[in-house]
Parts: sequence; C-alpha cells; structure tokens
Amino acid sequence: MAATNFKDYYQILGVSKSASADDIKKAFRKLARQYHPDVNPGDKAAEAKFKEVNEANEVLSDPDKRKKYDQFGQYWRQADQAGASRSTSTSRSPFNTGGFDDVEFGRYDNFEEFINDLLGKSPYGRTGDPFRNAGYRAPGGFSTDERASTGENLDIEASIKLTFAEAFNGTEKRLSVNNEEINVRIPAGAKAGSKVRVRGKGRFSRFYTSQRGDLYLTVEMLPHSFFQFDADGNLVCEVPISPDEAVLGAQIDVPTPDGNVVVNVPAGVRSGQSLRLRGKGWKNQKGDRGDQMVKITIAPPKELSAIEREAYEKIRDNRSYDPRSAIKAVKL
Repeated sequence: MAATNFKDYYQILGVSKSASADDIKKAFRKLARQYHPDVNPGDKAAEAKFKEVNEANEVLSDPDKRKKYDQFGQYWRQADQAGASRSTSTSRSPFNTGGFDDVEFGRYDNFEEFINDLLGKSPYGRTGDPFRNAGYRAPGGFSTDERASTGENLDIEASIKLTFAEAFNGTEKRLSVNNEEINVRIPAGAKAGSKVRVRGKGRFSRFYTSQRGDLYLTVEMLPHSFFQFDADGNLVCEVPISPDEAVLGAQIDVPTPDGNVVVNVPAGVRSGQSLRLRGKGWKNQKGDRGDQMVKITIAPPKELSAIEREAYEKIRDNRSYDPRSAIKAVKL
C-alpha cells in the first residue's frame, strides 16, 4: 500500500538516520530560529515549515518515539496504539517483551493487512476512526492531549496607557507586539487595573504553530488635571467655592465627563463636604453611569479690595457664633 502523506522527519531536519541526539537538537534549534513566526510575521510558508520542524523534532528527539518511527514510518503512532490495546487482551509468547512485540503479526498475511487493520479497514472487525485515540494531530496542528501536556505558558501580559477621555469613551489603539502590528479595541469604561484580553495575540507554541496564547493588557490611566478616582472607584473632583458662597449657598458650574452641569451648593456647606451627582460618573462596560462625587473646598481670597476688607472686618466684629466653641474644653 503506497503512502501518500509520508513525512521524512530526518530530511525535514536535514540530518541522517544515524544522527545523534545532539545532532538532532542542534539542527532543530537552528531551523526553529530560522522559521519561527516571530521572526517571519505573516509568512504562511515559514509558519508551515516551523510546524514541520517541530513535528519532526517531537518524534526524533524522543528515543522511544524515534525507534517506533524508524520501524513503522508514518504509521508508528497507530502501531503504538495497537500494541497498547492488544497487550491487555492477547496472550504473549515467551519472546514478547511488551510494546510492539505484543502485536500479533502472525495473524496478518502481509504488512498491508496490518496497516489496514490499524486504519479501520481490517476484515478482523476493527472499525472506526484511526485518529481518534492514536495521538494524531488535529487539522489545527495539535491534539487536546498534546496541548495539555506541553505545559507552555503562551499568554503575554503588557500595559497600555490611556487618557481619561480614551478610557471613558473607548478607543482603538495600534500596538506592536512581538514585532507584529495589531489593532486593539478598548471598550468604554476602562479603569486603572482593568484587563483587556486580546485573543490569539500571545506567544506561539514552540511545538505546535497553530497554538497561540492570548495578550492581556492592563490599563494604566494617565493623570488628569481635574478628575480622579476614589478608593471605591467613584469619579471624584474637587471644586473651590468662596466664603460667601459657602455661607449663603450658590449655584455653580461643575465639569463632568460629558460637559458642565449646574450644581446647587447648600448654604452652610463645609469645606471637605462632598456632593453627589447621580448618573454623572464613570461608565461601566454595560454603558451605565455611576455617580460623580464633588468635594467642596472653601477658598478664601488672597488679595482683597478695600470694600471686601471692610465687609469682612464688619462680619468679624459682628459675628454671632464661635466656630471653635466645641473644642474649648478639649484636654488630654
């Protein structure tokens, strides 16, 4: 039976069948560096070659796999599977030592019948998909078991700096990751510490080129001259008012992320007191708005006109309350 998809792993690595383990390792490292997708971004031919090189190295660098490959060629995986399954159900001859020796070759008239049996075409009743349990690669380049066994961490973590406007409204950034230019969409409502997952833009596997990790971007917020976040994640700002506004109350303009709003400052407000602007805070990823907290500070004038000074002196001389009366009796 002619093999139509046979891969000569020795030829792929450019080594002879008598090559030592060190020769195979050196050849693999050289070719892996040459064809790695990070070095050849977007080159499908290089990616395919990198996949072949990894596949060849996976087999030839393992003494047991190499021995089976040398004996059975492209069918070494099925032969291994067949040997394992039959070893528990067939009697052993005194000369059998396990593995391939457990396969009852005497039941086949020729090697083609043996292969047909492995491929589910045997008159002996073995049917089904020969790749299901044989450890063969799926069309994507790896089997589930192989992916789990590599133990590779293919994810990448990086940071991305955003202005308050970019984070609030959402934005699209063009980044360079592993010599690859990618567009990243940042959804509206990001905050410092938020993580944005970009699927399939992490590291390539060293073993299976179709397997690639994800990129995780941690948001860093650039400082804003007016807005900040408090410990609870509320959007906060600090607004100064004059002493007379604090005493008498006032209507003042306060900036919010989407424009100024008029805020009523109650008479007698204290410095450090916060006013809540409902629905004027930060967006979340559902598009809802939180609250904006406005911290009031009383800012006395540094320079006074003659009229202002006279008015303040008159207030002082006629003041009807003592703001420090509550602390007069304080002692240790």
